[in-house]
Amino acid sequence: MFIQTESTPNPATLKFLPGQSVLDAGTADFPSAEGAEASPLAARLFRVPGVSGVFLGNDFVTVTKAEAIEWDHVKPAILGAIMEHYQSGQPVMADAGGGTSGHADHSGEDSEIVGQIKELLDTRVRPAVAQDGGDITFHGFDRGVVYLHMQGACAGCPSSTITLKMGIENLLRHYIPEVTEVRPVGL
Repeated sequence: MFIQTESTPNPATLKFLPGQSVLDAGTADFPSAEGAEASPLAARLFRVPGVSGVFLGNDFVTVTKAEAIEWDHVKPAILGAIMEHYQSGQPVMADAGGGTSGHADHSGEDSEIVGQIKELLDTRVRPAVAQDGGDITFHGFDRGVVYLHMQGACAGCPSSTITLKMGIENLLRHYIPEVTEVRPVGL
């Protein structure tokens, strides 16, 4: 098994490409070891000293390291953990369901606008963000303000604010006049 690595715009995060499917659908975000038992792969990665976050996508695993750790010290152990997981035959997720779409539900008078926002995120934004090892999901819409949740390499990335304001906000405002602003939300 050959696992490729790619840098991301977030210096604390690396993208690992195992050359095979990670999740059949959706994504799975583990910003801490709590809850990682839902994924045998994420749980194994959190056993590597210095790993502070794991994000699973369709064909990639994004790992965030603690600030005090250097990639040269932790990367070989992460590669080993990913390889061990795939050789073990265990599933990526403990339940057969896989990941989630990540978008929050929204009902009410703005449901048509929210549908348009989610459609633009799914077709224009999320594929591009996945290239950088992350994901952005819809969290809410209130009086023209779109709230988005950033995951994986996007969470804590120095350039995420610029991406959010200059890229995503401009895109949404162009196609949906009711959108006036985009803000990040932490969960």
